[in-house]
Amino acid sequence: MHRALNLILRFMLFLVPLTALFVMGFVTVSFVSAQLEDVPEPPQVALLEPASEQPLDLRPETIEQRVIGLYLRTQETTLDTPALAEAEPRIFTIESGETALGVATRLEEEGFITDAGLFRRYMGYNGIDQKLAAGDFEISAAMSMMEIAERLQRARYEEITFTVPEGMRAEEVAELLDVKGVMDGASFLAMVQGGSASARAIGEYDWLPGGLTTLEGYLFPDTYRLPVPAQPSDLLKRMLDNFEAKVIDTDLAAQSGRGLEPVIVMASIVEREAPRADERPTVASVYWNRASGACSSETGGAYLQADPTVQYAAGRPGEWWWKPPSVEAYQTVQSPYNTYLRAGLPPAAIASPGLSAIEAAVRPAETKYCFFVATGDGGHVFATTLAEHQQNIGQYQK
Repeated sequence: MHRALNLILRFMLFLVPLTALFVMGFVTVSFVSAQLEDVPEPPQVALLEPASEQPLDLRPETIEQRVIGLYLRTQETTLDTPALAEAEPRIFTIESGETALGVATRLEEEGFITDAGLFRRYMGYNGIDQKLAAGDFEISAAMSMMEIAERLQRARYEEITFTVPEGMRAEEVAELLDVKGVMDGASFLAMVQGGSASARAIGEYDWLPGGLTTLEGYLFPDTYRLPVPAQPSDLLKRMLDNFEAKVIDTDLAAQSGRGLEPVIVMASIVEREAPRADERPTVASVYWNRASGACSSETGGAYLQADPTVQYAAGRPGEWWWKPPSVEAYQTVQSPYNTYLRAGLPPAAIASPGLSAIEAAVRPAETKYCFFVATGDGGHVFATTLAEHQQNIGQYQK
């Protein structure tokens, strides 16, 4: 009997705290539920539907969603306040496969929003994070986070793809823009020829040489996605930004020790002269040797004698790269771009050089060559002296 009473007592002692814990848990849950029911319903966000349609039912179904909804409610002023009172629209690009976190972080870094974490939670709460699409979007720092979230999902541009081939001069690009129906080519060309002033109007490009009278050479040849309809500034900004990423941010041009402008001018000549990428460093070495005066005894001075510069100078609509009847005809072209008559580099680039040509201008081969002649198969044969060069001419240009 005594043993039985002892067991009953122990069981009751175990049961009392268990019961107390149960009661406390029940009271706590009841209290939290009552508090949550007193919280106002999260705002009915109708960003994803036109105003004339019924707003989406976004009421949360879990405590976690309720908490996020309550948090967003307290941050309503921040969500509805633009980062800046006034700001021009800019293009924001979402890359394929980019996460909502990455998008939110870049939006804050680029000054469109003030709180990436809040914006990401807002997108997640409304399901926008699962529906982001790659493309270009026109947004402004004068838009609220809610407006930007709507634009990123609903207002994606209709786009067109446009390719700028390597080695084209600006006039050719302008003609191609007209032919493809992308934009008015004359307006594009006018902005290119606006030089530094045009660049300042569309962005901060402190790396550009001062006082440029043309942007020729700094418009990186590549394939670009453009909005429809596209403006000249849309393409120019993308080309300058691309040049900045490929050449400036990598310190590529700085590695030459010659300065950005001479390198780009030289690269544009190499681009036009040497179709084979493997020969470009050697061709660049010839022109740098001439420009430095190392070949003066053979050439009569620091003359580049670069055919593409004269072809550029004498180019006209319908024949933007002049085809002279003979080398002697070069003497008739009076232009600062005529490197047969004017020593040193021409005053500006003659075309849009690609990365291969720029790398060749930055890192030319180490040679003593002063001459080269085309072999007729896309390649060249090189020579150090004028006598050797004349022999090559006799062999390859009969």
